Amino acid sequence: MARSPNQVVGARAEQLALDHMIENGLRCLHRNFNCRFGEIDLIMLDRECLVFGEVRFRTANRFSSAALSVGPTKQRKLILAAQYFLRGRKQYANSVMRFDVVAIDSAAQGQYTIQWLKDAFRPGY
Repeated sequence: MARSPNQVVGARAEQLALDHMIENGLRCLHRNFNCRFGEIDLIMLDRECLVFGEVRFRTANRFSSAALSVGPTKQRKLILAAQYFLRGRKQYANSVMRFDVVAIDSAAQGQYTIQWLKDAFRPGY
């Protein structure tokens, strides 16, 4: 099945985020984890810390940055999806966890900035 232009851009942004995180020492456990609560773009290990990563991409003509686009509703969905992921993987039950946002903003054709917000939000806050 052919991908839409938005899907192609999204896949490229996820690859950029993944490469950036790996270059900074993280190890990829899972990409595009889907469940009934939604999708987690990247699930990584940062030493002993389990990282649930949300990738956001925005073009230069948007009103807000990619970093600001993960609001309370999306946070709740990510938290529920992470809980679902953990139910089937007891080896991570006692892991320290965090939710990161990797925000990619397009500056010009082929140029972008990556902002990695570690521990961008926490459940229950």
